[in-house]
Amino acid sequence: MDPLYKPQGVEQRWQQTWEEEGLYGADPDASGETFVVMHPPPNISGSLTIGHCLQLSLEDTLVRWHRMRGFNTLFQPGYDHAGISTWASIGRTLAQEGKSQRDLGREGFDAYVQEWLERYGGTIMSQFRQLGASLDYRRTRFTMDEGYYHAVMLWFVHLYERGWIYRANRICNWCPHDQTALSDLEVEHEDEDDTLSYIRYPLADGSGEITIATVRPATILADVAVAVHPDDERYRGLVGKEVIVPFVERRVPVLADARVEQDFGTGALKITPGHDPTDFEIGRDHGLEELTVIGPDGLMSDAAGELAGLTQEEAGKRVLDWASERGQLEKREHYRHSVGHCQRCHARIEPLVLPQWWLAMEELAAPAIAAVKDGRVHFTPERFARVYLDWMENIRDWCISRQIWWGHRIPVWYCPDGHVTVAEPAPTACAECGSAELRQDEDVLDTWFSSQLYPFATLGWPEKTPELERWYPGSVLTTARDIIFLWVARMIYSGLELLGEKPFDAVLIHSTLLNPEGRRMSRTLGTGIDPEEALEPYGADATRYGLLKVTSSQDPRFSFGSIEEGRKLANKLWNASRLLLLAGAVEPDARPSSVEERWILARIDATRAELEADLAAFDFAHGVERLYHLTFDDFCDWYLESIKPRLEEEDVRATAFAALERLLKLLHPVMPHVTEEIWSNLPARETRLIVAPWPEPQAEYAADLHALDEAQTAARLYRRSGVRIEIGGDSLRIFEAVVRPSGDGEANLEAERARVQKEIERAERMLANEKFVANAAPEAVAAEREKLAQYLAERDALG
Repeated sequence: MDPLYKPQGVEQRWQQTWEEEGLYGADPDASGETFVVMHPPPNISGSLTIGHCLQLSLEDTLVRWHRMRGFNTLFQPGYDHAGISTWASIGRTLAQEGKSQRDLGREGFDAYVQEWLERYGGTIMSQFRQLGASLDYRRTRFTMDEGYYHAVMLWFVHLYERGWIYRANRICNWCPHDQTALSDLEVEHEDEDDTLSYIRYPLADGSGEITIATVRPATILADVAVAVHPDDERYRGLVGKEVIVPFVERRVPVLADARVEQDFGTGALKITPGHDPTDFEIGRDHGLEELTVIGPDGLMSDAAGELAGLTQEEAGKRVLDWASERGQLEKREHYRHSVGHCQRCHARIEPLVLPQWWLAMEELAAPAIAAVKDGRVHFTPERFARVYLDWMENIRDWCISRQIWWGHRIPVWYCPDGHVTVAEPAPTACAECGSAELRQDEDVLDTWFSSQLYPFATLGWPEKTPELERWYPGSVLTTARDIIFLWVARMIYSGLELLGEKPFDAVLIHSTLLNPEGRRMSRTLGTGIDPEEALEPYGADATRYGLLKVTSSQDPRFSFGSIEEGRKLANKLWNASRLLLLAGAVEPDARPSSVEERWILARIDATRAELEADLAAFDFAHGVERLYHLTFDDFCDWYLESIKPRLEEEDVRATAFAALERLLKLLHPVMPHVTEEIWSNLPARETRLIVAPWPEPQAEYAADLHALDEAQTAARLYRRSGVRIEIGGDSLRIFEAVVRPSGDGEANLEAERARVQKEIERAERMLANEKFVANAAPEAVAAEREKLAQYLAERDALG
């Protein structure tokens, strides 16, 4: 072994070796239990983020652990075509040439996007390899593959035939920049400063007026009513009368509706069904006209008359000037409110009534709600089950059509007589009249409409493939909380609908990693951390360790500190292994003859049991912390130091290699490269560590689990205060070998007794505090109990 551990060279070699030898591969014909991790498919043109690194680290840890335990594991890679994201990215590239996507024409765009993807697509898979993610890269799928495309079309036809897909004029979220509809989940709401204008609407009978408040005076041109709450005493006498809308001087009714917020503005709401979602619902319930005066480009449309072509700000000013001149502008005041923006281009969303394709959700959602409620699908942390259920139980119909050219084109055809044919494969004639003159719908489907099929379309559905039979349903889905609604919920209901089975057993919502300043990481905003900043200097193993270390809290701040700890652990393990190899390699065989040898085997086995419980509960932070202490403290600092004087004995070395072998197995899922490299240097290697069997329990050494407690208590006291306590036998021998005391120094026994007693009293007060025990994090309570036990042992040792 090289005297210095050089992670980059080692990691690159093993990533290539594992893949070339097919050790990532999954076999649908293999027997035994299966374990399938669902990894969210990244954007085809995306690149690795530090968030990807965290997610892949925990996924790969689970996969490697189960692979070593003999499970038939599937960790399948894939790409998502990322409709609007890719469309927007191409738009930015074309803008540098003074062009837009639509300038190319549909066929020209299709050709351009293929060339663009060849240039920019696929990078992220090589980066996944760099992190050591043991995905079965032979099975890489793309949501625009021919087979996947066919599955999406069949899904649409299935839903249409069930009566759940329909085309209708309804209000939708419209992005004026990308000129497409968006779903509610693709809209980000941001607080903005605005101005609330109070405008008087005269009663048509001349008996008075009613004042409304609005932040969008330009939409007054499309007002069709004024609404008040039925319980609002101020306006009860006005319900049923008519008012005159300013500027357009249209007579509209005053009506009562419980959706009006009495504490907003004056409590009277102008109703503009064509430009507001709540107004749209009120308008439909009251049979009101749906006027629109804003076009798809965000400017005032021809319906705005003399204001056509103006921006909304310009039109609003004209309306306010008109009202001011006539004494109908009562006042204006500052107002801060939440405004919807496109998630991708950040343009302000325009609610518009447009013909779109919709998916009715109520019947689809019901089985997916039941699957979580009855425990067939469970969330970790559990609180996210409530988040999921709250949304699903109040779900609205989903706008699934997009007015872009990148994606799965809607399988709907029209003949000259207006008949509609919905089919897969593409029809040759109208299903109703037989006309061969067909025109396909121009729209494509929302990206998430296709992504929801990912758990089974990637396995060959709708065909009954061996892969589908073997690996559906999956075991674990790992993802961030921001796509619970976008993806998780939709996979659950589509799997239940098409296959009659939930797509996975568990949903692990992992931490959202913030930047060091506590802000959400974003490449666009420049608040992200480039993964190369960690991978290049520290290596993949250290990065994986460091990221898993911080997953105990939901939104940890990124720090290189935990990654540096991972590097120190890798180096410590490397040097310890090299020490044993230089002493003389022998075949591993546990032949312990001393207490410290039995103790390390007991410690490794106890940690194995604890680590298994941690990984089963997705508690990665505590798992890696246990591995750190087992390696650094127990194996290196205590065990190796105590056996150094006897390393010339073959039995001692054989036992040491046996202990090291078991330690490497425990570490491998977290730090695969350094452990595989060390493993390959041990004698009598019959297999790669990646597929070596997970350690079996070794109960025969359990009685020696606490055999070094006395020596370790003595070491803590001596290192802290210089106090020497009376110990003898093996405890004294091990203490002197590990600590190498140089004398009593300036030790003050009474001062140390007082200090320990003070710590005991502090810990006992903490644990006697019922609020602390009930409300503090379980690990904080456990840590206090552990401290108390140590201080009590120290007090006993001090006499």
